[in-house]
Amino acid sequence: MTENKSGMPVKQEVFLEAGVHIGTKIRTSDMREFIFKRRDDGLYILDLRKSAEKLMQAAKVIAKHKPEEVTVVASRVYSSNPATRFAELTGVNLIKGRFVPGTMTNMNVQGFMEPRLLLVCDPKGEHEALVESAKNGVPVIGLCDTDNETKFIDLIVPINNKGKRSLALIFFILSREVMIAQGKIKSYDEFTHDIGYFEQQVMAEEKKAAPAESAEEAAQPEAAAAPEPAEAGKAEPAQAQAAEAPAGKKEEEPAPEKPKKAKKMKEGAEAKGQEKGKEAE
Repeated sequence: MTENKSGMPVKQEVFLEAGVHIGTKIRTSDMREFIFKRRDDGLYILDLRKSAEKLMQAAKVIAKHKPEEVTVVASRVYSSNPATRFAELTGVNLIKGRFVPGTMTNMNVQGFMEPRLLLVCDPKGEHEALVESAKNGVPVIGLCDTDNETKFIDLIVPINNKGKRSLALIFFILSREVMIAQGKIKSYDEFTHDIGYFEQQVMAEEKKAAPAESAEEAAQPEAAAAPEPAEAGKAEPAQAQAAEAPAGKKEEEPAPEKPKKAKKMKEGAEAKGQEKGKEAE
């Protein structure tokens, strides 16, 4: 995915395949200037040239800040996956899931932070972050779809912010551009990650977590699993009964009781014999 001669970060076909230009059936007045046309099915189409231009501008703005000064807010799964990869590669901060009110205004809130630049992936779901950034005078880059309002957003990046593939491509481009600006890579050829790397974030982690959980289960005491096998109990009933017997009864030894009973019987027989002998005399 080399830079296209037209100045776009990737070929136009790549943008089209990822659906970056596909908007919704709603168009706000704020996003009117970024609309290319309306399809017959009612969906509004974004102008890809403007999308690419604003995306590259956003990358330059992010690169001007230190990584610890930049925070990305990604409340949805489709945005949190690639945003996590972006944060790992560039070192910026990331807030996944629900944005806790007071994160940027209340020092007593856990995870309190004071970013110098904010990137929101969904202005609707991350409205609280926009409000708090406005209170603190923090500039905001917003990934905006055709149905978004742009209040409190300083740099609008018009894209499909709901599509899995679209968001993966956006963060793919941002990561590559910022890493070049940071000096981590010198050219596009040194950027070895593909779009799938940004798209499959959560699935990859779940696959890694599954074997770890299995290993923990295997490491648990064998006693918990010992009574389970039924076949072993059928093959060796004596051993199975011994395993089922309570541990406290192992100390009881009923065998010695038999000689005691035999001894009493013997003593009783001798006593009867003596009584008969006396009667005979």
